[in-house]
Amino acid sequence: MKISKVNAVYISPTGNVKKVTSAIAERAAKVLDVSLGSDDFTLPETRGSVRNYEPDELVIFGTPVYAGRVPNKFLPFVQELFKADGALAVPVVCFGNRNFDNALIELRNQLELNGFHTIAGAGVVTEHVFSDQLAPGRPDGGDMEQLKKFAEEIAAKTSSIDADNIPAPITVRGDDPVGPYYTPLGIDGKPAVFLKAKPKTKEDICTGCGTCVKTCPMGSISAEDPSQVTGICIKCHACIKKCPTGAKYFDDPAFLSHVEMLRSNYSRRSESELFL
Repeated sequence: MKISKVNAVYISPTGNVKKVTSAIAERAAKVLDVSLGSDDFTLPETRGSVRNYEPDELVIFGTPVYAGRVPNKFLPFVQELFKADGALAVPVVCFGNRNFDNALIELRNQLELNGFHTIAGAGVVTEHVFSDQLAPGRPDGGDMEQLKKFAEEIAAKTSSIDADNIPAPITVRGDDPVGPYYTPLGIDGKPAVFLKAKPKTKEDICTGCGTCVKTCPMGSISAEDPSQVTGICIKCHACIKKCPTGAKYFDDPAFLSHVEMLRSNYSRRSESELFL
């Protein structure tokens, strides 16, 4: 099948998904010797229109994993904004060292429903946004080399596909139908409930620069007073990771207990899973 363009499409609050998705798309485009497009739908202002992809396009589509699934606040964007008339797609989910559970199969199924043909898939380990002690520095050099080879294999697969005989959806790990979200646990092994937790601000070092306001994917931080989170918080940590003075932080006990549980139980090295 002749591909005319490769597209990197992603929602990436802290940059992990962007790095992974772009690396795969860039290498695939280079191997196929076609143009490369990029569509970052992380911020509210980028979600104003429906995107449509043609049969001769290849889309590398990336999201983070929250509680073992595509984030529930992001899923409607995937459902409503991205349509295809038979374009090829590679679902990619990035997880912070614990497990991607059902996120990859959920994204695969949604892309198929939206008119894409999925031909490969990946669950990729990236540093956890909750703690730099979980998959620190991932994806590392070895991970990036693995993704490069994966992209080359994707490119080769597209060339072998007959446009009149599209293969079945890529087989990936996960439950189908998709099961419930993972229940976060505290260090005591009991469910940790922190849905309403919001980041706090060290006002003595906050400069009011507005970086947190501009990087919140939910548009939930007040422009008039950046110390106030007036909307929903999805714990993506964009405001914490990108604050130039380190003024943002979480102090919710249940949330901190969950982070400690993750550090205690999931500090071992996890590996990415690639499906072709």
